Amino acid sequence: MQFDTTTSSSWQFGHRGRVAVFIDGNNLFHAARFHNIDIDYNKLLRVLLGDGRLLRAFFYTGVDAGAERQQGFLLWMRRNGFRVVQKELKTFYDGTRKANLDVEIAVDMLSLAGRYDTAVLVSGDEDFVYAINAVAYKGCRVEVAGFRSNTAPRLIDVADFFIDLGDIAELIRKDMTQTGDYDIPSFIPPEEMPPPEIIRGGGNDNFPRIPPKVPFDTAFTEEETDDYNDLIRVTDER
Repeated sequence: MQFDTTTSSSWQFGHRGRVAVFIDGNNLFHAARFHNIDIDYNKLLRVLLGDGRLLRAFFYTGVDAGAERQQGFLLWMRRNGFRVVQKELKTFYDGTRKANLDVEIAVDMLSLAGRYDTAVLVSGDEDFVYAINAVAYKGCRVEVAGFRSNTAPRLIDVADFFIDLGDIAELIRKDMTQTGDYDIPSFIPPEEMPPPEIIRGGGNDNFPRIPPKVPFDTAFTEEETDDYNDLIRVTDER
């Protein structure tokens, strides 16, 4: 796998089979803000998918029930093919507010191991080292994507491949000339497509586009739909 800097640029992946993407939303948000990058999640997912077939793309995040802007963003994520797993923020004694979804991410990675050929974990958190090893022992390829300066060295060491998001910043950066509308990723099954008024043109013409029909694992989609409805929202009763 390599990054071709001689063309308009795209990741060159080998055959990756079925791909499952697990995005640690809070971790990625803070790392991207540190690097002053506003991420376009459509572009990010297209790059991470490579030539593979998307099994599932999960986005894990803490939420503030009163934050309308955040709720609007999560609605957009769901309509664009992501399975959002959310947990309400907890306030700690020192005034900080956070929600830890490490367990949910690790459980989902292990539960689906065998359904996917390649797992891509988007996080820099060292706590996932053991989970990555456990998934690798099941015969799956595990890649880690993150900004190198914000990713634990041990996490990079245990991964089969590390994708430095800093190296591909221009491929995943949101186009500030966009009006707020996004292309709908072509891997979404027809029955999950949002209303026509949401589907617009736009996008960055310089970004290498995935062919119109990206294969996805339809057998898994049909089999799995009802079983994972409870992944949409989780609550922390602790």
